[in-house]
Amino acid sequence: MVQPLKPEHLRDGIVAHEQIWAPWRLSYIVTTKDHQPEGCFLCRIAADPAADVENLIVARGERTLTVLNRYPYNNGHLLVAPLAHKANLEDLEDAELLECMQALQRMTRLIRQRMSAEGFNIGVNLGRIAGAGVPGHLHWHLVPRWSGDTNFMPVLVDVNVIPQSLAALRELLADADA
Repeated sequence: MVQPLKPEHLRDGIVAHEQIWAPWRLSYIVTTKDHQPEGCFLCRIAADPAADVENLIVARGERTLTVLNRYPYNNGHLLVAPLAHKANLEDLEDAELLECMQALQRMTRLIRQRMSAEGFNIGVNLGRIAGAGVPGHLHWHLVPRWSGDTNFMPVLVDVNVIPQSLAALRELLADADA
C-alpha cells in the first residue's frame, strides 16, 4: 500500500529518499569491463556443474540453465538461458526454444506455489541497444510480482527491501519437482 506523502518526507520541497544498505550490489557497481572475467558468465557457470550452489543455479536441463539473478529487481528474479551461446531467438533450434519455454513455465508454477507470487514479468532483451547486459547469450528474465510491490518504478515514499538471501532462495527453488 502506498502511503501518503508527509512533510517529514520532504527536504527543501524535494522528496527525501530512504537509504538501504545493500553491500552485495557494490561488486556490480564497481566492476568495469576491464575487471570482468573472460568470456560469457552464463557459459562459464554452465561449464561447472560442481559449482551449481555457488553459482546460484536453480535447475539444469538438457539444453537449458536456470540461475538466480545476482542483482534482482525482486525476490525470485531468475534467468533462463539455453546452454548454447546464442544471441538471437532465430538462432535457437526448436528443441532449445521449447525447453526454455518449458523451464519458464515450470519456474513460474514453482514460484507461484512456494513464494505465493501473484504475477510475473517475463521478458528478453535482444541486443545491447535493447538493454541486454549479456548481448551474446540469449536469456529470459522471470521476475515474480506481488500486489503493492513497486520495484520497477521510482518510489516516492516507503522502501521495499528484498528480505531473503540468494542462497536461501536457491535452496527453496532448486531441484523442485514442479
